[in-house]
Amino acid sequence: MVTPPNSAGPLKEKGVAFLRESLRAFHTQVLLHPLKSGLGYFLFGLVAALVLGWVFFPLALYSSHKQPLNFNHVVHSREDIGIEGATEQERCLFCHEFREDGRFGGIPKTDKCTQCHEDPEAPLGKNPNEAVFLKEYAAKNKEVPWLVYSQQPDCVYFSHMAHVKMGQMDCRTCHGDHAKTEQLPPFQKNRLTGYSINIWGKNISGYKKNSWDRMKMDDCAQCHSRKGRKENNACFVCHK
Repeated sequence: MVTPPNSAGPLKEKGVAFLRESLRAFHTQVLLHPLKSGLGYFLFGLVAALVLGWVFFPLALYSSHKQPLNFNHVVHSREDIGIEGATEQERCLFCHEFREDGRFGGIPKTDKCTQCHEDPEAPLGKNPNEAVFLKEYAAKNKEVPWLVYSQQPDCVYFSHMAHVKMGQMDCRTCHGDHAKTEQLPPFQKNRLTGYSINIWGKNISGYKKNSWDRMKMDDCAQCHSRKGRKENNACFVCHK
């Protein structure tokens, strides 16, 4: 039997030679002379586009607003002169209480503040914001038009009572350590949706150093899985 000649060998050698020449040409024409080849312009444009998208697009998407008054959480959280409560968690819940359905009550009303700040003519401290609050809101029985950072859309249901009371979660896990802040941060509002950036956390798609830096659905799902509550990852549990 006559064995046909093997043509794979010459073809393989030609392929290797072609690849070698292509790499040599790429190195000579592109890498050694990036501007002439256009590679330098491409890389510059790519980096510029990434910087514009990552840094400047959020600045254009979100508008920044100041709160009508500043609120010093440090003073109100102190054990000696602050709000009633044996623990920091209890002092948080004194103002930020639950509704009957388990939802978070949000920002306290003026009548909650006047339980301590009873006399509009007698401030408890020397903070000018307290004087403005007493004169412009408490004395006139008006509500402060606070900008709520974590106001969720109407289609979202989240039971704070289930997480704080039953799940024994600390408020700081999701909201950060507000008890140590003396200044309220600016309210960042999405120009398209009208929602605050804080409903997802400040680092929506980036690295999170703390648990409260980013609170997206996958972060919630991971926490449910760690605590053996995978059934709560179903969409309809939170989205009505």
